[in-house]
Amino acid sequence: MQNGQMLLIDDDAELSQLVIDYLTLDGFSVDHAADGLTGLAKAQSGAYQLILLDIMLPGLDGLSLLRQLRQTSYCPVLMLTARGDDIDRIIGLELGADDYLAKPFNPRELSARARAILRRVELAQLPVQAQHSHLEINGVLLNRQNRQVLCQGNAVVLTATEFQLLDYLMSHVGTVVSKEDLSKQVLGRNLQQYDRSLDMHVSNIRKKIGQFDPNEKIQTLRGSGYLFMANA
Repeated sequence: MQNGQMLLIDDDAELSQLVIDYLTLDGFSVDHAADGLTGLAKAQSGAYQLILLDIMLPGLDGLSLLRQLRQTSYCPVLMLTARGDDIDRIIGLELGADDYLAKPFNPRELSARARAILRRVELAQLPVQAQHSHLEINGVLLNRQNRQVLCQGNAVVLTATEFQLLDYLMSHVGTVVSKEDLSKQVLGRNLQQYDRSLDMHVSNIRKKIGQFDPNEKIQTLRGSGYLFMANA
């Protein structure tokens, strides 16, 4: 996996320099914006493989920035949030963020999260053998070659993380997939207590598919995990 070009959007000058120094030593190339409006303009340029986005920003807050960015771009976004700001994290994930990390954080953890996101994107872009190029189950068609998802013939636009989650669940159709397994296999990390990332990503997938088919596709089994329903 090649290290990607990142954009860090954060107004904390001291923290930003520490993050840039660490990630640079770890092999990444990092650009920086200290306010929301500048950050949005840079993010919309299409020059980055990953965006590290602080929530509290001058000019334009991180959630508003993410909302505007998702109108034109699905570049992966890792949110940087204040510890305990659960509402901001939930809203950010609903808006299409790929993951979040609470401040203060260990730079090594930030690097690991970034690599996991970039790895998901890279895996989604790998060539696929023709016989394994698509899955069609219960009215949902997932095409791995062009990364397209259709529901009842209608295009469903997913982030890279949502696509990988749906792919994994559909590949295990009719089988309960535990959250622990899903977190390791797709998010690239062990499931953490009180982590709502998977719940929100699955909720997003349900909403997007539900626009075209109200029938339940992904069932949640409390205490067990998720189940993609077989053809009716």
